[in-house]
Amino acid sequence: MLLGAVQLGLLAACIVLFVPMAMAGWHLSRNKMLFFSCALFITLAVGVHLMPYFPSISAFISPSEVITPAPSISSLYHDSCLSSLHSVLYSGVVKQCDNESDCNKSWEWIKSNQVNDCEFQKLKKSDASDLLNGSWVVVAGDSQARLMAVSLLELIMGSEQMERIRGDLFKRHSDYSIMVNEIGMKLDFVWAPYVGNLTELVLKLKRNKNFPDVMVMGAGLWDMLHMNNASEYGISLRVLRDNILTLLPVSSNLDPDSGGVSESKSTRLLHLFWVGMPTLMTSMLNTDEKRERMTDVMCNSYDDELNRSKLLRETGGPLLKLDIHLLSNSCGPQCTADGMHYDEVVYGAALQIMLNALLIESNQKPQ
Repeated sequence: MLLGAVQLGLLAACIVLFVPMAMAGWHLSRNKMLFFSCALFITLAVGVHLMPYFPSISAFISPSEVITPAPSISSLYHDSCLSSLHSVLYSGVVKQCDNESDCNKSWEWIKSNQVNDCEFQKLKKSDASDLLNGSWVVVAGDSQARLMAVSLLELIMGSEQMERIRGDLFKRHSDYSIMVNEIGMKLDFVWAPYVGNLTELVLKLKRNKNFPDVMVMGAGLWDMLHMNNASEYGISLRVLRDNILTLLPVSSNLDPDSGGVSESKSTRLLHLFWVGMPTLMTSMLNTDEKRERMTDVMCNSYDDELNRSKLLRETGGPLLKLDIHLLSNSCGPQCTADGMHYDEVVYGAALQIMLNALLIESNQKPQ
């Protein structure tokens, strides 16, 4: 495109220079020659300035030289930091420990230039409260999703208050709702062990035209145990994806300029996360049926269907994955008692990854 513009400029210069000279050779009067030269110059100048507004002309001049604009620096930073969020390393994880307090399991982001540039931080109660102030958070899915809700409430409310509600939150196969009045945050946990249950929830939100600010969902373990059909699982994931896409774009209350709840919802998107399935330690599973059905081969088949469904952001979908498989595998068998549900350190790391993703997408930083 640049070469075409240079050539056009040289052509215009030649016309302005040599045409009047040729006219002078025809012995035209000086006034006529000056008048024609000025008219020619003005016409060419106006034409050059108006040409960008006529795409067909630009395309005619150099149709093969159109350059696609490069991604902005902020966009590259955004995508790069999101892809680095799972770069974590555990400490205090040993093969055996006499009791939970002796283990002192913890985690940190891996020290690297990329992670340092992104400035990831473990949000404390005050930072997380500011971020989620006035928000509606929906967590839906199976036991893995429930453990994510536990981690979030424990961070926001503290261990002592969390113990008071733990029994209600862990009632077998039940929903749970709580309003954290101190920050005006509402959290709804919806028991949805199958992907079809998640689709029903999305359709309900659509019918009510009432959408949460943050939605965390995930299902697969029950399907693997009771249905054990990866291809059917993949079909249900695609149905879920299609229904979620009909919700977008919708606005969110997480407005970085409002200092809290935004009065006008217009431009921000619903923040969507997918809770991935954990690494299953087959030999540690507590029933014969689980050990027979929830094998490594079946787990890989279910993961393949998830990737093929294009539900996740990394494959072009709407949900950002919280990779519990990666986080649990890094922690290892010493972090699980039943080969399926892991210690709090794993879900705590996933929660901080989610909160930092919210900071990145909301262009915010903790104080």
